[in-house]
Amino acid sequence: MNRSHPIIVRLLLACAVAMLSLGPISVRAVAVTQHYEYVFPDGGMYVYDMDNGHALVKHVTLPTTQGVRGVAASPTTHNLYVSYGGDGGAKGNGSLLKYDLLTDTVLWQRSYSHGIDSFAINPAGTRIYMPDGELTSDGLWYVVDVSNGGEIGQINGGLGPHNTIASLSGANVYLGGRNYNYLEVANPATNAVIRKLGPLMSGVRPFTINGSETLAFTTATGFLGFQVSSITTGQVLYTVPVAGFPCCGAASAPSHGISLSPDEKEIYLVDSVSSYVHVFDVSGLPLSAPKQVNDIKLLNPMTGYESGCAYDCLKDGWVQHSGDGRFVYVGDSGDVISTVTRTTIATLPPLADTRKMLEIDWSSGLPVFTTSRTGLGYVNVPPPVIPEVPQAVLLPLVAILLFGAASRTRNLATGLLRRQSSRTGPPPSLKPVAAPGAVSGQTAG
Repeated sequence: MNRSHPIIVRLLLACAVAMLSLGPISVRAVAVTQHYEYVFPDGGMYVYDMDNGHALVKHVTLPTTQGVRGVAASPTTHNLYVSYGGDGGAKGNGSLLKYDLLTDTVLWQRSYSHGIDSFAINPAGTRIYMPDGELTSDGLWYVVDVSNGGEIGQINGGLGPHNTIASLSGANVYLGGRNYNYLEVANPATNAVIRKLGPLMSGVRPFTINGSETLAFTTATGFLGFQVSSITTGQVLYTVPVAGFPCCGAASAPSHGISLSPDEKEIYLVDSVSSYVHVFDVSGLPLSAPKQVNDIKLLNPMTGYESGCAYDCLKDGWVQHSGDGRFVYVGDSGDVISTVTRTTIATLPPLADTRKMLEIDWSSGLPVFTTSRTGLGYVNVPPPVIPEVPQAVLLPLVAILLFGAASRTRNLATGLLRRQSSRTGPPPSLKPVAAPGAVSGQTAG
């Protein structure tokens, strides 16, 4: 017997334990990520291949003819959620559906005794934060359990609950009340507002934040432009009007759409009055003010009303960056803008009749990434916040993980030793076991 084997075993076991932190040991083929834009007019869903000239690859009929108000997806759970129906007040109550992206089936529909609006889902895909509608007289966001759509809590926020963002880290939820002059930051652990940004000009209309959660960009009723606020201090830093274009028109918020590029260097802003999208350089923030650097005339004007729309059909507009920053999608127009040439390079007809859309990327037959409706910044995102796990759940989970880790360590050490000891024979303390099989990647359909 080679006396060096005990030392080798200890070294290999130490290496194996370290490698376990990287997850299960397998051999995978290089998987190709495919990028798709999902568009949601009332009553349906259209899917376009972003890597193949935005070709239409799927159309699905959905039970959302009462009016789509919001969409969000969770790659972790492979599910998509759509809010539809009334947004409170005279428009009445609303509903939420859960859709399985793998089987293309509706898993459940849930009707509520209040309105609904543009919601957000946390990064873990376990909680939805649902505003009860811009037409309501209260300021409630309901916390929804995604397993069945049940309401398990609520957050008291600004009047006219309308738009919502869950931060990429999961640390905070941002609440935009249409009739409240502060953007609010809520702690999902306590369901309480912990900070207010403002006072802002005139309510909170479409807004976005950067990845490190230090800056917020908000639009307002009756203002062609946007404001920049410090999330850290709550103070407004800059008020930025669009230069050289008239305000205002039929839409109550002429800049009803704002998107921050993933690299956080540019803001794309809707101008529904003139059917333009304006580009601002924001790379100097917070030390220097945003600079208007380009004005993109839309190929398909934002005029008139959405076709096949249940209600709230005036073409207000919306913008959303793709996750890699290549494209900007313009709701209520249908234009797809290249951020390189700053020109329209495609038209998605259903996008001319909705402002609800998002991107979902697939790899090896599974969803692996999504944007929200809102184009967020992705620079310096804090580590994800891990929710507390009850001890009754945690202890059995730890036992399972330790058992699996020990098994994988044994298999790894044995497999490596078989190669090293092929000339001297296996150590008597370890018996050779079959090596795990290779796992091949699949092409997403």
